[in-house]
Parts: sequence; structure tokens; C-alpha cells
Amino acid sequence: MENPYEILNVKKGATKDEIRRAYKKLAKQYHPDQYDDNPLRDLAEERMREINEAYDTLMKSASESNTHSSRSSSYTNNNTYNTQSSHTNTNTNNNYNQQNYQSQNFYENIRNDIYSGNLRSAEQKLNTVKTRDAEWNYLMGILFSKKGWNDSAKRYLSVACRMNPSHPEYRNALEQTNFSTTSYRQNYYGRRHRDNDMFDMCFKLWCADSLCECAGGDLIDCM
Repeated sequence: MENPYEILNVKKGATKDEIRRAYKKLAKQYHPDQYDDNPLRDLAEERMREINEAYDTLMKSASESNTHSSRSSSYTNNNTYNTQSSHTNTNTNNNYNQQNYQSQNFYENIRNDIYSGNLRSAEQKLNTVKTRDAEWNYLMGILFSKKGWNDSAKRYLSVACRMNPSHPEYRNALEQTNFSTTSYRQNYYGRRHRDNDMFDMCFKLWCADSLCECAGGDLIDCM
């Protein structure tokens, strides 16, 4: 992966808020769902993967930096106690970071499956997860969205947003799904309404022609 700071266009040592703002801006520009059948969709997917990787890397780095600063401050206040605590925290953080890293790689593989169209593989992997966090719900929502099941997609994406309301990618996906669902229903019911109007008009013409024929006339020759 290229320099994550260059990908998100932020300075080294940027805060979490700065990283989130940069990510949100790029996600709106390159999210693949905006391209539909556009030939640039594949490039947008590749770019979005790079943006996601850069975002995860920088957020992880910022979290580790804050944790390290906090441990250093505590060590200064009480050397003996914090020496023992530091070892405990280090082991705990190492275990957590290792699990988090494995989880990120696992989810990244699922993202690749979804964007490459291998939906069956992605769904099988998601179904093996026991702890279903915000990322799991987001990916399941995207999976159903790719299948065209917008109601199911909306349900999972809503859960992801409730679990992590500050994540811009989750909110953008939910907004786009809401828009797609609303547009589909409007088109569907609008089309049904037009079909009903056409049926009513034909029925009325048939009735009028029948009455004319009873009276010895003929309103429409072909009927």
C-alpha cells in the first residue's frame, strides 16, 4: 500500500477527527455505488479499497499513539506501580491489536469478495462470524444491496450506523440504500397507477361502443 497519509491527503500526526473528515470526503467521491454501470466503477472500487486501508491504518496508529502517551504519563507519577502495569497493558494491547489486525484482514477479504462479485464466498465467511459488530452488519448490508435486496440491506446498515454512528462509510451506504429504495417504490407504484388508468380508459371505450351498437350505431369499428 502507498503512503496512507498521501492517500487520505492528511499530514503526518493528523488527529482522528482530521482523518475522519478526509476519509468522508474521499468516500463520497469514490464510493463504487455511485458509478453503477460506469466503466470507471472498477477503478473506483480499487481506489476505495486503498482509501479504506489507509483509513484503518491511520486510525489504528492514532489510537496506539494515544495509548502510549497515556502510559508514559502514568509511569512518571508512580514508577514502581506503573512498571508492573505497563507490562500488563503492553500484553493486553498486543493481544488486542493482534486480534484487531486479524479481524481487519478477515473483513478486508470479505470486502474484496463483495466488490469482485463473489457474493457466495462473502456470505459464507460472514456467516462464520460469532461476534457481529458494526463492520459485520455493514458488510452484510452491502452484500444484500449487491443482490438487490434493499429492505434487508437497509436493516443491516441501520444496525451498523446505530453501533458506530460516527463512521462516514456506514452513513453514506445507508443514505444511498434509502434513496434507491424510495426511487424504486415511487417508480413501481407510479407505473401501476398509469397501468390502472389505461385499463379504465379501455373499459370505458368498450362500454360506450357496446351502447352504440345496441342503439344501431358503431363507435369503434374494430370492437
